[in-house]
Amino acid sequence: MKGLKYQMKSVLRDKFCLMTFLLPILVAVALHFMGSIDMSSLGELHFGVLENELSPQTVTWLERYGPVTAYGTQEELTAAINEPSTNVIGVRADGDSLKTAISGDELDIFRQAAATLPTLYERREAAGQAEIQTLERPDIMESLQGIFIPAVLIGAMFMGCTFNAMNIISEKEDGVAFVNEILPQTSSQYILQKVVVGFLFGSLSSIVTACICFRLSLQNFGLMLALIVLSSFVAALIGLFIGRFSEGLMIGVVYIKIVMLLFLAVPLVCALIGVSGPLAVICSIVPSRPAFEGIMALSAGSMGTAIKDVGILAIHCIAWFALYVLLSTQRKKQST
Repeated sequence: MKGLKYQMKSVLRDKFCLMTFLLPILVAVALHFMGSIDMSSLGELHFGVLENELSPQTVTWLERYGPVTAYGTQEELTAAINEPSTNVIGVRADGDSLKTAISGDELDIFRQAAATLPTLYERREAAGQAEIQTLERPDIMESLQGIFIPAVLIGAMFMGCTFNAMNIISEKEDGVAFVNEILPQTSSQYILQKVVVGFLFGSLSSIVTACICFRLSLQNFGLMLALIVLSSFVAALIGLFIGRFSEGLMIGVVYIKIVMLLFLAVPLVCALIGVSGPLAVICSIVPSRPAFEGIMALSAGSMGTAIKDVGILAIHCIAWFALYVLLSTQRKKQST
């Protein structure tokens, strides 16, 4: 119990650990509010013209497709077109038609609009007689949140890995690890002392993040809680492995980055390309993959897939725990 109190005090004094556990919550809050922001204006066309060059009828026609800004000189218009932060399309009179000017660094949709505008203007009378059907604009952020939110939760679940690894490495460098080896404590007591803090803080961060991002029923929340608890426990165990096999701080940081990259990259790639069959089974060796799949399944209302992923994570917990106990026992036998 005293060991756990010491670990808790260590967390509260370490600003990096506190930032690590709070960061997913802050990102979840940001994603939650970004979903309510109207970003449709980012896809609007913006036109720049010279004052008194185009007729009022032409300006009114352009305003049907986007805002029109009048500039006093050609230099001002050119500067607005070349401004990297905008997608302004310059429009000049060309006899009875129009000519457009762009900087070339715009998105493809704006380049196509600039190329099509003169022809559309020449055929404006015929286009005015066409029947127009306005379709609902898809919510860009809503589609992206389907990937972002599970990724943030994965990051929160596996933050305990970072804490446990860095804690053990710092004890090695400070000489505390030698003291731990001669203390009258069993392997299970040592594992409990090292796992609990990272596991608890990782679970707490994930639960708060899930409450911000999801509105789940009681049954679905139970499955989400199981995914969070099992994932956080596996992450804490993997942190013990990193701490044990890291000879110094820099090596430990490299291992942590590699593991975190795998935790995030594998489930994201599997979700984007739709991995299935034997390859999906191989990818499930990375524990974040079933956790990510389970979160996606819960958000889609697929209870069966989420239950399957809970079972896979339970197997991960048993396997990683048994492997660490086995390695610890063998090490003690060799030292004696």
